[in-house]
Amino acid sequence: MGFLAAALAIGLGALGAGIGNGLIVSKTVEGIARQPELRGTLQTTMFIGVGIVEVVPIIGVVLGFLIFFGA
Repeated sequence: MGFLAAALAIGLGALGAGIGNGLIVSKTVEGIARQPELRGTLQTTMFIGVGIVEVVPIIGVVLGFLIFFGA
């Protein structure tokens, strides 16, 4: 049962991060297409958002290890 719980924690974390990153990048590209003069500001905000979203799968991996190894 620990295998399944660890796999779900890691898999769903990665899936959520993938969807989140896709939405963030697509909306940033859309914003740059609408207002090219704000490119630098939008990219900075995008990188901060992507960094925050990438924390989710890292936490999922840590939880998966904790579940798997029973700590």
